[in-house]
Amino acid sequence: MPAELGGTSSGSSLAVPSRDLPLDSHLHTNLSPDSGVPIDEYASQAAENAIAEIAITDHVDFEPGAPAFDFVPFAIRERTVREAAGRWADRGVAVRFGVEITYDSRFEGAIREHLATHRYDYVIGSVHVYAESPFHSSRVARWVEGQRLEDVVAPYFDEVERAIRSELFDTIGHLDFVKRYLHPYVTAAQLGAAPELYERLLVALVDTGTALEVNTSGLRQPAAETYPSAGIVERFQLLGGTRVCAGSDAHLARDFSAGLEAGYRVAAAAGFGSFAFRRGGDRVAVALPDRFRTPAHT
Repeated sequence: MPAELGGTSSGSSLAVPSRDLPLDSHLHTNLSPDSGVPIDEYASQAAENAIAEIAITDHVDFEPGAPAFDFVPFAIRERTVREAAGRWADRGVAVRFGVEITYDSRFEGAIREHLATHRYDYVIGSVHVYAESPFHSSRVARWVEGQRLEDVVAPYFDEVERAIRSELFDTIGHLDFVKRYLHPYVTAAQLGAAPELYERLLVALVDTGTALEVNTSGLRQPAAETYPSAGIVERFQLLGGTRVCAGSDAHLARDFSAGLEAGYRVAAAAGFGSFAFRRGGDRVAVALPDRFRTPAHT
């Protein structure tokens, strides 16, 4: 069973709504087991802060007994989100019906069947930390002790690579979320100093055309940087990556769009001028506002 699905806030001052942004692509509501926020709360903040589009990406797990396994049936989730979309359309907020699926290679067949038979506007695939994982708080210190860094992260990165190679997802969420659990035994700085460990994941993203998420929840957590960091996003672009997106991964009302401005700047600094998104049909490009554009974009 997952120890924790999402990116809860640490109460950082970074939890300040951004303004005038085109998209927050990663939000959790009371349709997730680890959030109590009604959709209308996010939509209201989006309207107030002129954020044009939001994706509701509540958790779905496929391990029986996991928190988001059959938490809310698909039909109820879809109806709830689409009804909210109708309420907010005339107030300048587009609400999309997305999902964050916990990728677990043991259940890839079930995930594939679900996505083949259920329509979402946008699909994030993420690897989370399970109670039996070596990264669980009860065993992570022992796991790290005496191991090379590449061996420390291997179980998590192996599963992320399998998620990418499955080609099931529009976007891979919080690529190196494991650094949340490795802290303080392995720091974000240590991982940032070993970008070669990420190479196989970034190449897999390029090979499959899967988007890389710049997840800003890390700015509210001990990592104090996005998942992944700015350096890894830049490396992705240098390896031929063309598709990124960004989301706040909010689970609390106060975290709506928190750090998103910084996430946009990470993407822009790496050379990206738009975000890769989907609205239920073909992929679309969502242009970054002009204020984020670097000389390379002009």
